[in-house]
Amino acid sequence: MAQVAVQSTDRFERKREAILDAATDLLNTRGVKGLTLSVAAAAVDLSTTSVTYYFKRKDDLAAACMLRGIAAMMQIVQTAMAESTPQARLHALLSRYLDRVRRAAIGEAPALPSLSDLRALNLPQRDEVAAAYLKMFRRLRQIFEVPELAWLSRGRRTARTQMLFEQLFWANAWLPKYDPEDYGRVCERMYDILVGGLAAPQSRWAPLAVPMADLAPRARQQVGRHETGRQEVGRQEMGRETFLVAATRLINARGYRGASVDKISAELNVTKGSFYHHNEAKDDLVVACFDRTFEVMTHVQRLAMTLPGDEWLRLSSAAAALAEYQLSDHGPLLRTSALAALPEKIRREMVKHSDRVSDRFAAMISDGIAEGSLRAVDPFLAAQMLNATLNAAAELGHWVPGVSQKAAPAVFVRPLLMGVFER
Repeated sequence: MAQVAVQSTDRFERKREAILDAATDLLNTRGVKGLTLSVAAAAVDLSTTSVTYYFKRKDDLAAACMLRGIAAMMQIVQTAMAESTPQARLHALLSRYLDRVRRAAIGEAPALPSLSDLRALNLPQRDEVAAAYLKMFRRLRQIFEVPELAWLSRGRRTARTQMLFEQLFWANAWLPKYDPEDYGRVCERMYDILVGGLAAPQSRWAPLAVPMADLAPRARQQVGRHETGRQEVGRQEMGRETFLVAATRLINARGYRGASVDKISAELNVTKGSFYHHNEAKDDLVVACFDRTFEVMTHVQRLAMTLPGDEWLRLSSAAAALAEYQLSDHGPLLRTSALAALPEKIRREMVKHSDRVSDRFAAMISDGIAEGSLRAVDPFLAAQMLNATLNAAAELGHWVPGVSQKAAPAVFVRPLLMGVFER
């Protein structure tokens, strides 16, 4: 009887793991919104009723995927923290994480789940996953808890920890450009950028200020500048801009599912009819928020390219301006976590827009390397890592309560550009 019970338990666990493997793949490609019990069941040739034997609700399944992934990540973090120096801990973290992703890519391990859609979970599952993530976060923050880094305040340690996690999670977007056997070289290049920064030894942190008014979308700047007819267009555009800012904040804070049409309308004290005046469907709203985000980032890049000085000054000024924008009255920009909720075709188009922003940063970095104001780093990786940092800056106020808009560049962007263990 005992042997039968063991076999039954083993069979239960194998099926449960198979469901989690399939559901993780769906979660990574479709987000919480697109993960359903029926689709997960079909992926493992089971009926929906059979899957409910293991997971009663969709959110139970999504949360189980995330918790399993956090447990795997926690093992990586724990192993890395056993090293004696911050540099060794960071190298172990990158090496073990990228090796885990490599094994998943060649079929030797299940994929790690995307945690970007955590806020799309309902309660109580959301609180359970968030608590597990916070425990992992606090453990990684100990990378900075050594005597030689005692000058770092708790808030700055937290900000740098968030930046490190963002590098790991964002890597999943661009790692498919490489063969899995090249992940080791990618690890060394990421480590070099994080420890050495982008600035050449003689370069100093002194970004030029970009007036915040210049960063407002062009539609807002048209208001009141032309004849009555154009003023009316301007007022309509300003209304749309206000709507997009409110929607962006809600989507970032609560995820695609949590930012309902009712909540967005209530936030602005307008009717649902006003929503549909601006957007035919909720997906259209997400696309509009992304378009606004890419417009702002592109506008800042082009402004920076006209600044006097070298490419280091232009790059650091653009990055500083965008970090400030995230905490401004016009911010934040839409987090890329919203991509998972979009249909595949639309998502691919938004990724292309994001790639153009990264490629523009890569061009600036290449020019800086050529002139000597930037270190000789991998421009593609450096641009992606900068993009990841700027994207994560949208949540800086959450992780470091009370941080000011003016302090954002030094707290969050400078560590990447000058070195994560540097003052």
